Amino acid sequence: MRVDFRRVDWPFTTPFRIAYQVSTAAETIQVQLTDGPFVGRGEALGVGYHGETIESMLAQLDAVKAVLSGHISRAQLLAILPAGGARNAVDCALWDLEAKRSGKRVWELAGLPCIRPIVTDYTIGLDSAEVMARAAVALREYPRLKLKLAGDGDLERVTAVRKARPDAELIVDANQSWTERELRSLAPSFEKLGVKLIEQPFPPARDEALSGYRSPVPLCADEACQTVESLPDLVGKYEYVNIKLDKTGGLTEGLRLAREAVRLGFKLMVGCMAGSSLSMAPAFIVGQSCDFVDLDGPLLSISDVAHPIRYERGRMSPPEKELWG
Repeated sequence: MRVDFRRVDWPFTTPFRIAYQVSTAAETIQVQLTDGPFVGRGEALGVGYHGETIESMLAQLDAVKAVLSGHISRAQLLAILPAGGARNAVDCALWDLEAKRSGKRVWELAGLPCIRPIVTDYTIGLDSAEVMARAAVALREYPRLKLKLAGDGDLERVTAVRKARPDAELIVDANQSWTERELRSLAPSFEKLGVKLIEQPFPPARDEALSGYRSPVPLCADEACQTVESLPDLVGKYEYVNIKLDKTGGLTEGLRLAREAVRLGFKLMVGCMAGSSLSMAPAFIVGQSCDFVDLDGPLLSISDVAHPIRYERGRMSPPEKELWG
């Protein structure tokens, strides 16, 4: 089997800001596995706050290229690469390759009886209240908006967006930037503003403060939820977990995480690190089981891959077989 991998950047239409960084492009790696007439592809960004970079992921892949060329299974892949972006790209390429070989769609291979369109939010990057409100108005065709927050001024930001878009379903993402005091102060106000979900209020190392706290707005673990092994420590602190394939290291582990999370009583969200439709397509499979979907990566970028996922008013159609799976 031939193994190829490369860097592909997807520039954003405007710089994208969250609590701890500003990005101008989704910097991805793409993996292509060729077995005779069949080609499987995968894409990943990695987990930046774990120190993953394009260079580190390409180095990981280069180190195991000879092993990958030997027709390894998805189960064997778990033993040679750790959870993260490099494994995600390979795992998703293996799913795609298996679908091409078998003549079945990935959701059939994953045991799903059917596939349906899903609605994603559209993410508004961190900015002033006025700028975020203007963005919300410009996005009037999207029924669900996700607001990036950072602590100081957050109530003004959400209030301004709610005034601008009284019809929209809102979720907010603090990206670990709040203190316990800010959470307890903001959550009741956000409930009155109709916010449906709060993501990762503060760093995982401070999550113990959530034990016994009953938030008026459901809390969702993002940075605190990495793999299946993360789940036991989240019980009693969060109601939702955000599954991202770059964190789990692929669709194989993403599906396992979803099943175990439901078994433990969590509700599900699926998210992304941005990227093209090639990154969104595997996560779309996980999204079939989720209450909240955050797979708007291609909407933030200037361009996309060929045969992209179709978005219409936030509604995502299933990926075409020419794209993936």
